[in-house]
Amino acid sequence: MIPLSYSFRNLLTRRLTTILTASGMALVVFVFAAALMLAEGLRKTLVETGSYDNVIVIRKASNAEMQSGVDRTQASIVETQPEIAISENGRPLLAKELVVLMNLAKKGSDSTSLIQIRGIDEFSLTLRPQVKIAQGRMPREGSLEIIAGRSIAKKFAGVKIGGKLRFALRDWTVVGVFDAGNTGYNSEIWGDADQLMQAFRRPVYSSVLFRLRNSEEFRDVKERIETDPRLTLEAKRETKYYADQSEMMSTFLSILGVSLTIIFSLGAMIGAMITMYAAVANRIGEIGTLRALGFKRRNILMAFIAESLFLGAIGGVAGLFFASFLQFFTISTMNWQTFSDLAFSFTLTWKIICESFLFSLIMGLAGGVLPAIRASRMNIVDALRAG
Repeated sequence: MIPLSYSFRNLLTRRLTTILTASGMALVVFVFAAALMLAEGLRKTLVETGSYDNVIVIRKASNAEMQSGVDRTQASIVETQPEIAISENGRPLLAKELVVLMNLAKKGSDSTSLIQIRGIDEFSLTLRPQVKIAQGRMPREGSLEIIAGRSIAKKFAGVKIGGKLRFALRDWTVVGVFDAGNTGYNSEIWGDADQLMQAFRRPVYSSVLFRLRNSEEFRDVKERIETDPRLTLEAKRETKYYADQSEMMSTFLSILGVSLTIIFSLGAMIGAMITMYAAVANRIGEIGTLRALGFKRRNILMAFIAESLFLGAIGGVAGLFFASFLQFFTISTMNWQTFSDLAFSFTLTWKIICESFLFSLIMGLAGGVLPAIRASRMNIVDALRAG
């Protein structure tokens, strides 16, 4: 068996071609990993927005709160469900909320984006322990005060403590900024639900959110709500609701990324194949000598395949190295379910690392297998004469 160090040393002797070929593979791996990180970042942002013990109730057949409507009578019926946890003051740990959209101007730009505004209730913050007030305070009940998520405060004009935003024919005062970690709430503005309902002339809530007293009772409360003839509602765990929100967009990003990667990878594999064919052509005499020393065809085959795998591995490591820096960037896009602006970060996981590195090895193998077969089939006498 030819030592692996032989294959590695041969790459070092051809530094320029090795660097150029590995760079092409690194670019492909970078694109592949970036697409997966983008989809994972979106999925993680939306899924982590929800809590497993929280249940969200919306109108049947509604894909999002924006499309839902829960009137006050139905909300009151939901509030009486025995599975709802009780707060310290003896009231159900439940929030009746409104979700609407508005246009907001970006900082340093004439462009605007749709922003999701959430009308909150007394227990809205309690039901979301991941949300912390970073600056200022919560809005007072019944007032025209609002608080903004961290991403909104960074990107949009006028969103600062003491600033005023005009929408729905009223002036709203920003009294706080909250930090919701890596969740979608950072891309929302919150205000008093009743005031927002009046301002936007919405007679119904968008959703009802409550916490289960026992997580195992979800099936019971879901069945009771969905079979009650007085209600036209459905209940979902909050985590499931936000996972459904991310499915369409993350699937699109994954498909787009894989499609681009396949196109780019063809060029990278052709580059690897050219490099390996050149290596075979330059080492015909060397191949003949190895065969004369007793090395078999399969030894020659495995030696050249090892070289192409080394090329792929080098490209994979380099591509992943540069892709890892994308985690420091936050981008925004439109949530296709709500049509509102959503900020999220690239997320690198061990699964993405393994998939990207495996993909780089596959590219190396695909680019090197034909030249390796050609090298292994060379006639000993012809190879020695050519050398």
